[in-house]
Amino acid sequence: MKKTLFTVTILLLVAAFGISAFMVGNYLLDGKKQADRMDDLSQIVSNAQTETTEAAETTEETAETTRPAATTAGGMLPGYKDIYEQNNDTVGWIKMEGTKINYPVLQTPDDPNYYLYRDFDKKDSTHGSIYAWSEADINEPSDNITLFGHHMADGSMFAALNDYTSKDAWDKNNLIFFDTLTEYHTYKIFAVFKTSANVGQGFSYHKFVDAANEQEFNEFVATCKNLAFYDTGITPVYGDKLICLSTCEYTLDNGRLVVAAVRIT
Repeated sequence: MKKTLFTVTILLLVAAFGISAFMVGNYLLDGKKQADRMDDLSQIVSNAQTETTEAAETTEETAETTRPAATTAGGMLPGYKDIYEQNNDTVGWIKMEGTKINYPVLQTPDDPNYYLYRDFDKKDSTHGSIYAWSEADINEPSDNITLFGHHMADGSMFAALNDYTSKDAWDKNNLIFFDTLTEYHTYKIFAVFKTSANVGQGFSYHKFVDAANEQEFNEFVATCKNLAFYDTGITPVYGDKLICLSTCEYTLDNGRLVVAAVRIT
């Protein structure tokens, strides 16, 4: 009896180990595939922008920035038309210097969380994609656009946002480049906070899209700043355009970490 029990226990442990190894292997493979795909896409954008900048230099049309103003046919910015043609759910691109955040932004108004566990090519993925809240208008734009991304253990997607719970990270870099397909834009972080996503608890930051009036806008900004880990000294005013980058936070039940930024260009 003891020998049988011992054998069953060993078999269960072996099975559990096998399942765990399989899951870890899948996670690592998915991460590698995602990283390679994102590198390919970012290279397309980088090459197109470099070519446009160099072409402008030959005609003395460059500004002081390395982000070219010229558009391609159809009014899209260099590189972004190529990305859009590969996936027409693409609405923009987000990048933060010094982090792994350098990704296309997707949006599906009729299926808000479609890309929660799907990659850029619409295949199942534990890493998911960076996607915009379905009710936000990217191009108008809405007063606030929330972008969602997983907090991955390999440091990809929105994992780097966790560094911004410390003001040291903000001091080193507080800019977010969030472009639409037709316009370059730069945002500056004004608040970093955590909250619960449980229904009836926490702060539903993503549901704030367009302010009904100045008071509502100011109340949203004040809540972001009151919850913030530290004071940035920045207070957006009515008429400013905001983005909230949202990812998981693990010190709260169903927690969310949010990096809120205001558009400066």
